[in-house]
Amino acid sequence: MSLLIVGATGTLGRQITRHALDRELKVKCLVRNSQKAGFLKEWGADLIVGNLTKPDTIEKAMEGVTQVIDAATTRATDALRIKEVDWTGKVSLIQAAEKANVEKFVFFSILNAEKYPNVPLMDIKHCTEKFLAQTKLNYTILRPCGFMQGLIGQYAIPILENQTVWITGETSPIAYMNTQDIAKFAIAALALEPAKRQTYAIAGPKTWSPSEIVRLCERLSGRTARTANMPIGLLRFVRNVTSAFEWGWSISERMAFSEVLASGIPLAADMDETCQIFGIDTAELTTLESYLQEYFARILRKLKELDYKETKVKAPF
Repeated sequence: MSLLIVGATGTLGRQITRHALDRELKVKCLVRNSQKAGFLKEWGADLIVGNLTKPDTIEKAMEGVTQVIDAATTRATDALRIKEVDWTGKVSLIQAAEKANVEKFVFFSILNAEKYPNVPLMDIKHCTEKFLAQTKLNYTILRPCGFMQGLIGQYAIPILENQTVWITGETSPIAYMNTQDIAKFAIAALALEPAKRQTYAIAGPKTWSPSEIVRLCERLSGRTARTANMPIGLLRFVRNVTSAFEWGWSISERMAFSEVLASGIPLAADMDETCQIFGIDTAELTTLESYLQEYFARILRKLKELDYKETKVKAPF
């Protein structure tokens, strides 16, 4: 059995890779840059240099592969447009997997993707789901809604550094999930017979609004947050402006998520049945409180250590 992980250097992909290696699976990672992905090799994974936009490299990567987990998506810093990677590239990946008679294909979509046809990434994910359903692959689709890891840069760090936290008011609450927990579902899906050609929503234990996250960070850090509102209407205006220029396409496509935030529809799911199917205890899922508490405790402890060392160096002899 050989597992190919696509998107292994990303926030979710690296956790899936770590989880797979911990379970002594034979892991290959499709990467664009072997040097930047060197940490994966140090962990014990084999690196296959390739690119979703180059079909010939994908077919080569499939040699000897029996299982595939696709956790790749374009990043905000990527020059490529969403369609090039998340549609054209994914179609090539799925076709290559089917041609190679892959035994299991796990695909990461987005929760409620079918409800937002005007949001490019959501629409593309939904179209990819439908494309998978037309194949003969034994697939499992997982649909998470938000990563706890992303909240560190959005809320925790700005609060610690006394910078402004930009929020969009009281928008749709999101049930954020730890990527380490999501990785457990991905690996479990590989050998789970009931998950054959099935789709599952993946969400954290509780939904959180921006203001609730800010208050939680304030309590755990002992700092007062500086916040500023970014009106949804302004986001829509900026999106319309940037979409008129090629250099703004990627920015515009991501700003389309303002429509999701403005909908008022909670991004959440009841995980009891899903956890039962996957053999995962709901009580073991990370809560946002515990995740941020651990983060702030570690950072604040480090700051105290640095302050102590500086004071010791400056003290007169």
